[in-house]
Amino acid sequence: MDNRAEVREFLTSRRAKITPERAGLPSGPRRRVPGLRRSEVAALADMSVEYYAKLERGNVAGVSPPVLEAVARALQLDDAERAHLLHLAQAADGSDVLTRPKRRRTKGRWTPHRSLQWMLDAITAGPALVRNGRMDVLAANPLARAFYTDLYAAPGNHLNLARFQFLDPAARHFYPDWERFADMCVPILRAEAGRNPHDKDLHDLVGELSTRSEDFRTRWGAHNVRHHGTGTKRFHHRAVGELTLAFEDLAMTAEPGLTVTVYSAEPGSPSEEGLRLLASWAVTEEARVEAASAPQAGSE
Repeated sequence: MDNRAEVREFLTSRRAKITPERAGLPSGPRRRVPGLRRSEVAALADMSVEYYAKLERGNVAGVSPPVLEAVARALQLDDAERAHLLHLAQAADGSDVLTRPKRRRTKGRWTPHRSLQWMLDAITAGPALVRNGRMDVLAANPLARAFYTDLYAAPGNHLNLARFQFLDPAARHFYPDWERFADMCVPILRAEAGRNPHDKDLHDLVGELSTRSEDFRTRWGAHNVRHHGTGTKRFHHRAVGELTLAFEDLAMTAEPGLTVTVYSAEPGSPSEEGLRLLASWAVTEEARVEAASAPQAGSE
């Protein structure tokens, strides 16, 4: 990805979101741009207009952290946006290679170590999975595989939650709040692009989704970023109906860049009963698949 273009479009989009009133400035008549003017951001950041204009053109290589922090304060960036700006600046001067935690190099598809899979399998009351920043599902417990049955059933998704979200019609049924999920999904990928600007697989994924999905393309162009840590989501599983589940994302210290996501239901709620039914359904479904794939009597 073009780093200077990424910086330019990110800063421009953030500036457009801050109204003069929100920044504590008089609005004045005949404003020709949405949000703040460059001169107003420069004044809020205590720097010259010329210098801020240089930054907004994408020239952030070598810019000091205090200057970046001044811009972040002026644009009222949240924690995820601040981190994204820092990652873009690190990528501009090549320091991202030095500061980013090293990931394990593996040939082919990443495979979870045995104790990690044991841990996932030990979680029996809710779906639990491991994903990377590209939203590839790398490992899961049996309940997660049953939960994401449509994801696992479609080879074209390659077990990628973003592909499932934007390219699989089943996602519209599985996510009752599809727009909300889409608004969460793209900023996660955008943040990952800032952290790992040289990830070819991520570039290919973004290119594929941008080409095939206008919904994705529009959201990608908004340059929004976010941290995905905890919350509540609604789902509609074709076997057990609606589920309202809490989720927690846990960063893996031993595998930088990977996240464990665990879903749970409120104790005593219909969703808790729904997860129990889902576990039973998963056992029945697995037995059915094994029976269907077993050699028939008398066959060679």
